[in-house]
Amino acid sequence: MEQPLLIASDVDGTLLDAYERVTERTREILRRVTAAEVPIVLATGRPPRWIPSVAHDAGLTGYAVCANGAVLYDIGADRVVHVNGLLEPMLLRDVVAEVEKVLPGCGFAAERIGRRAMEPDLYNLVIEETYRNPWGDGEGLRVPRAEIVGHPSTKLLVSRPGMTSDEMAAAVGAVLDTSVDITFSAGSGLIEISARGITKATGLANVAERLEVPAERVIAFGDMPNDVEMLKWAGHGVAMANAHPAAVEAADEITAPNTEDGVAQVLERWF
Repeated sequence: MEQPLLIASDVDGTLLDAYERVTERTREILRRVTAAEVPIVLATGRPPRWIPSVAHDAGLTGYAVCANGAVLYDIGADRVVHVNGLLEPMLLRDVVAEVEKVLPGCGFAAERIGRRAMEPDLYNLVIEETYRNPWGDGEGLRVPRAEIVGHPSTKLLVSRPGMTSDEMAAAVGAVLDTSVDITFSAGSGLIEISARGITKATGLANVAERLEVPAERVIAFGDMPNDVEMLKWAGHGVAMANAHPAAVEAADEITAPNTEDGVAQVLERWF
């Protein structure tokens, strides 16, 4: 493709190395891209509050597509500029009831959003007692299930020890209708449920429209099922060598793994 006019990258397993760091080689190519005035967008399942540390390490101040496309966050302004496709309480209750039938023993959590990355009076992540975060970071306010399903959320998270995320997604996909989308960004027993049609592709399309960049001049990098729609939408989709098979199948190109600066290796062709 021609030199891209917009670059989008997933974060974990893509832009970051195995130690969740931006390497010097990757940081240098990001500096050169920025100097060329080509926008770089972080496109991630992460919520806005998990963006500033990565953006600072990478030297980025532009947009971040968060929560798998549900939230558009302005990094430099520390401001949520757009929220799309919230899961409403009635839908959350129905989804939870159906999921529990096929994943007995699972735990639920819900992400909520304020105007900035952190809102002092808003608990961004609420979890029930049985929810287990694969990253083990201890984040989240423990609440009854009624509280989890009682307020609009950007996404519903479901954990189930002893199952892979692929197994969970297959089981849940068999019982949920077309009112939601099911994906995951980690393989160790966690799936993410969003409003139907809300993906990183829709979030990135929003950014491209704001910046007046056609899809065919966008390059996107990713490694997991939550990147599939974005990789297909972009003019050139690049999967990492360490990517999930679904991401590999969706991509136009396979680059080196995140542990070998796969993003940088591709961008160095133009910058």
